[in-house]
Amino acid sequence: MSSEYHVPVMLSECMDALAIKPEGSYVDVTFGGGGHSRELLKHLSENGRLYAFDQDPDALGNAIVDERFVLIHQNFRFLKNNLRLYGVKAVDGILADLGVSSHQFDDAQRGFSTRFDAELDMRMDQTGELDAKQVLNTYTEAELHRIFGMYGELHNARTLAKAVAASRNIRTIQTVRDLKDAVKKLVPRGKEHKYHAQLFQALRIEVNKELEALQEFLLQSVSMLRPGGRMVVMSYHSLEDRLVKNFMAKGKFKGEVEKDFYGNEMKPFKVISRKAVTATEEEIASNSRARSVKLRVAERI
Repeated sequence: MSSEYHVPVMLSECMDALAIKPEGSYVDVTFGGGGHSRELLKHLSENGRLYAFDQDPDALGNAIVDERFVLIHQNFRFLKNNLRLYGVKAVDGILADLGVSSHQFDDAQRGFSTRFDAELDMRMDQTGELDAKQVLNTYTEAELHRIFGMYGELHNARTLAKAVAASRNIRTIQTVRDLKDAVKKLVPRGKEHKYHAQLFQALRIEVNKELEALQEFLLQSVSMLRPGGRMVVMSYHSLEDRLVKNFMAKGKFKGEVEKDFYGNEMKPFKVISRKAVTATEEEIASNSRARSVKLRVAERI
């Protein structure tokens, strides 16, 4: 059942942030267990429309039977083209929950979690070519150093890459246990859980090209939102949050806001959430995954 699949985070905050118009069209680009989509549909009239995206075949089992709803089996980086296929030129709101679903973490075979000994897979889309085993066993030491440092924000990324390269020369790194064994001498005592989580995050981001997909999605959202339309994004780590924050504030990921000939700022959005919105203590107590979430809201100018 979808509630076990993934407990939706900050549900009421998301609905408030979207400022839902009953007759409007909306997109949930990270459908997962469908919790946010089900809630959103409650706010729509019979003329409202909701389009949802998910690249994980497992999520298709949670599809909602409702004439106002369409589930698109695609990565959200293909937002614009897929909406065009349904004749959708613009929408009133876009919602993105960038977290990995609880289901993906809890399914040992998917290799997302440090809790189980399973094959190192980590593909969100099971038809994808690249998995975590391939990254660990075929990337050069320099490439591993880059992803451990950039995506895992690990301080000893260089020595970590060296240890992985040395270990795979003896035998292929296939499972979670193999990887933990390969790096165990480098893990700070008492901080094993956090260290492994950062290492797994780095691999997952690389396997799924998550940051590239996020940037492509954000760029396309500008042309897909009607003026006054809202974009609501929940991030779970600083790399994503930084991209979202910059894009909402400036319409770009780096550098200063573009200006026109007269010196007026050319920004696609007005930021609604000056500071990121975080989950309540009550929600964190009942769902620990809500602890790290940052929700940001912007309105199309």
